[in-house]
Amino acid sequence: MATVNVRRDVTDPFYRYKMEKLQSKIEGKGNGIKTVIVNLSSVANSLARPPSYIIKYFGFELGAQTTLNPNDDRWIINGAHQASKLQEQLDGFINKFVLCKQCKNPETIVNIKDGRILLDCKACGRISEVDLRLKLSSFILKNAPKKGKKDKSTKKAERKARKEAEAAAGENGSENGSSPHDSNSDHAEENGDVELDAGSDDELTRKINAGAKDLDGVEEEKEIQWSVDTSEEAVRARAKDLPDDLKRALVIEGDEDGEGGDNVYSQLGEWIVQTAKEKGGLDKVEDTAIYLKAQELGIEKKHRTLTVLAQAAFDNNMPKQVKHRAAMLKTMTKRGDKHEKALLGGIERFVGKDKPELINKVPAICLALYESDIVSEEVFKAWGTKASKKYVDLATSKKVRKSAADFLKWLEEAESEEETDDE
Repeated sequence: MATVNVRRDVTDPFYRYKMEKLQSKIEGKGNGIKTVIVNLSSVANSLARPPSYIIKYFGFELGAQTTLNPNDDRWIINGAHQASKLQEQLDGFINKFVLCKQCKNPETIVNIKDGRILLDCKACGRISEVDLRLKLSSFILKNAPKKGKKDKSTKKAERKARKEAEAAAGENGSENGSSPHDSNSDHAEENGDVELDAGSDDELTRKINAGAKDLDGVEEEKEIQWSVDTSEEAVRARAKDLPDDLKRALVIEGDEDGEGGDNVYSQLGEWIVQTAKEKGGLDKVEDTAIYLKAQELGIEKKHRTLTVLAQAAFDNNMPKQVKHRAAMLKTMTKRGDKHEKALLGGIERFVGKDKPELINKVPAICLALYESDIVSEEVFKAWGTKASKKYVDLATSKKVRKSAADFLKWLEEAESEEETDDE
């Protein structure tokens, strides 16, 4: 589908902010004539705004009734309106409700505070106010999503804006948080914007804070339950006692820094499977404990940690377990595409080499990751484009990614409004 610059006054063909051209079709006759915008959700995602804001803006500007939050994703404006006219109206929406007032970049997130609409720019850091005299401003204030109750399109849009900001930051991220255990840590993961906030409502954050408080009051002898002797000799001794199906987590193949199995990553994997053995199953190893262990090892923010978790924290019930561990996984993958890809790489190795009986469940695993907002649509599409030998041999990679074909097809069709309307 054809794309245009978010700011159409910018003629540079290499302008990084793109969106699809609005696609519309006119239906009905006489008084029942209406215009359906078939790709409004996609355009809204590119602008990091709910589609309801855009359709309502069109209604105000054109003096026409509109549909809000349709179940079939058919966004309708009463009357006949050409796509070119709607595109011009969209320019006005972008200028008033998307662009930063200072740098004119579209990397902004809408925040509602004290009856004001604030645009928080992730590019330059400026927080600017939207004119409350505009008709849409009243609609936004009355329909602000409740905390923790954002709709799917809003969450996807905000995720896209956040990643645009991370990409823009590039090599400017702080190096102060680098772990001595990982020479390949990316700067984005150490940016202050992605740190766990002690005052956040994030589910995992609350659990971790609660778990940490519990640990503070435990006697030193009992703290052994949360950590094990991680010396090389102790790791090898325990590994000999593990069943064969659990020893898989001790091997972290393809490490970029050339470290072998006895590093902090394999220590985490070994700790998970050892704890699962002691407690009687992986499902009894809590996310809080896993995160605290990773934190103890200094790798809770590293992308390779997700490769380990994919191999060590799941078994044959992986599709269901993904949803149960969604809070932890989402917290760890939100640091950037590199983390999402590392998780998929670990799953590829787990399913392709350790649990081939799960091959036919790959679509369900992918769907659980997507619906839980752990792995984004963009990363899934790139992953499904071609095989890679980074985590497994090429033949295994092809097999696993081919098994995800049904999910990838569904993902493509779900985002195509034209195909949805034709059905």
